[in-house]
Amino acid sequence: MKVPNTDLNLLVLEVRDFLAQQRVDSYLIGGYVRDALLGRATKDIDIAVQASALEVAQQVASFLGGRYVLLDERNKVARVVMLEGDSPYACRCYLDFSTLRGDITQDLAQRDFTIDAMAVRLDEVAEDWSKLELIDPFGGQSDLRKGLIRQISSGVFYDDPARLLRAVRLAAEYSLAIEEKTEASICSSAHLITTVAGERIREELRRLLSVPSAAYFLRYLDQLSLLEKIFPELAQTKGVRQPKEHFWDVFDHSMETVVALERLLDFEKSTDEILNSAPYLKTLAPHFEEEIGGMKRSSLAKLAALLHDIAKPKTKSIGEDGRTHFFGHAKEGAIIAGDILTRLRFSGREIKIVQKMIEYHLRPGQMSNEGLPTRRAIYRYFRDAGEVAIDTLLLGLADHLATRGPNLDLDAWEEHTKLVGYILSRKEESIIAPPKLIDGHDLINLFGMKPGRQIGELLELVREAQGAREINTREEALAWVEMIIENESKTQAN
Repeated sequence: MKVPNTDLNLLVLEVRDFLAQQRVDSYLIGGYVRDALLGRATKDIDIAVQASALEVAQQVASFLGGRYVLLDERNKVARVVMLEGDSPYACRCYLDFSTLRGDITQDLAQRDFTIDAMAVRLDEVAEDWSKLELIDPFGGQSDLRKGLIRQISSGVFYDDPARLLRAVRLAAEYSLAIEEKTEASICSSAHLITTVAGERIREELRRLLSVPSAAYFLRYLDQLSLLEKIFPELAQTKGVRQPKEHFWDVFDHSMETVVALERLLDFEKSTDEILNSAPYLKTLAPHFEEEIGGMKRSSLAKLAALLHDIAKPKTKSIGEDGRTHFFGHAKEGAIIAGDILTRLRFSGREIKIVQKMIEYHLRPGQMSNEGLPTRRAIYRYFRDAGEVAIDTLLLGLADHLATRGPNLDLDAWEEHTKLVGYILSRKEESIIAPPKLIDGHDLINLFGMKPGRQIGELLELVREAQGAREINTREEALAWVEMIIENESKTQAN
């Protein structure tokens, strides 16, 4: 075994010495051992102790200067959170303490998968891990070599149904395959995922969406009957036919939109012919790396892509011409997505970001009409879409690719990428947030207006005209307001 992380191992050695002084029998278990065998860096340290884990965790938190968090009082599980600056070790990590259930072999027998049912004695850990004796009663190391996720027993998913989703997430993160019998157990136990707390599902989804091939594993969740249990609203999109320009039904289109989005998010890919017409994509990489709550923007964009047409079954109608319509599906979809993500305990900001992307995902295409959009239209787009303006442009591109599929018209695609490039090129400060030329006091003092909604509306019209570069000075702004007031007076007089 290799040391998972040098700084982290120094922290482990300090915990080892502290617990030895307290005469607490303890073991490193689970993911930390698995990652050591794989030579992967990790920030999660799992320690099982032959004592009250709650008391031990509090003592370790006090000793290290970390922060104690109670995770599960009934099962005696607690966490010590170490942030950068909490200790001499420049690392952010988590030490999870659990109380041994019987001896170490009995404890490991109650875990989920063989690759997580390995341990080493903490008092034997040193700076060199190469000579550590691995406790591996269920063949976890062999399964790692084979690239397999295998359940410890047939009851693992009944003991904790969150493991159903965790199996797929581990397969995604570690490029492993779920063993055949374990896969069958997941399918037969899929209904149990509905009993899992929303926040636990959210955490697994956050990590699953962060892998570059999340679209593949979303499909896999569907094959295992898990996706429809987590997102029953999405299951309703299956078989919902769309107008002839769509290659897939609503469900497959939604899944393919995630595929297309991941294709666009592969910013370093230079051999993709489809992406050659959008060279500006590489410049967007830092934007999508931004962390929001527990997710990167790129992961939230995938979530929006998955749910962007969630309201199409509800809004479907057939016109007199026999054509299928989904009027209002973007706005209604934002509401439904908000309900879903609230149920799964996503943060308020995460929910708003996904909702706004869904609500405005049709807007970029509507801006062009004939030719390129006006500055006024671009100003309004950035004003309304706010912090998701760039994200929504990328979603629109993915939506385009997933609409046409193998029937993609390259000329139409190039026109779309040209439109997005043009909008991005006009994203300068003067358009999005023009400098204030006049304020409410000016309207009250110079035009005799009374405080109220009309003042706000007039000031927004001034900002919009600035964004369109129709006015640039205070004098022009005042003349603009005077013209609007005079026009309104004439209209009322008539």
